[in-house]
Amino acid sequence: MIQIIGTKKCKETAKAIRSCKERNLPFQFVDLAQRSLSEGEWDSLFRAYEPLSLIDSEGAYYKKQGYSYREFDPREELVEHPELLKTPILRSKGRVHTCFDLEVLKSWGEA
Repeated sequence: MIQIIGTKKCKETAKAIRSCKERNLPFQFVDLAQRSLSEGEWDSLFRAYEPLSLIDSEGAYYKKQGYSYREFDPREELVEHPELLKTPILRSKGRVHTCFDLEVLKSWGEA
């Protein structure tokens, strides 16, 4: 099963969900607006990616809160403010991938 982490407002997350539905790939959607990630989910993300690389520096929340002008701990800020995440985040069987990638979805769905 593929876990898609994102928000309903995110167009890239919507693409990932639609792609899974069109290909009959089993998936679970985790809406960051409804629930936060567990400690284990954060740990798997941080093992796969450097926390700073997970921050969406082009996102509205990042710009509105002035993150480009201040020093911060990326790991701590992501956990406190998941709105900073680049979405969607795709997870399956211990693997993690950020951003929509149709080839990743297809290969994970076949496995």
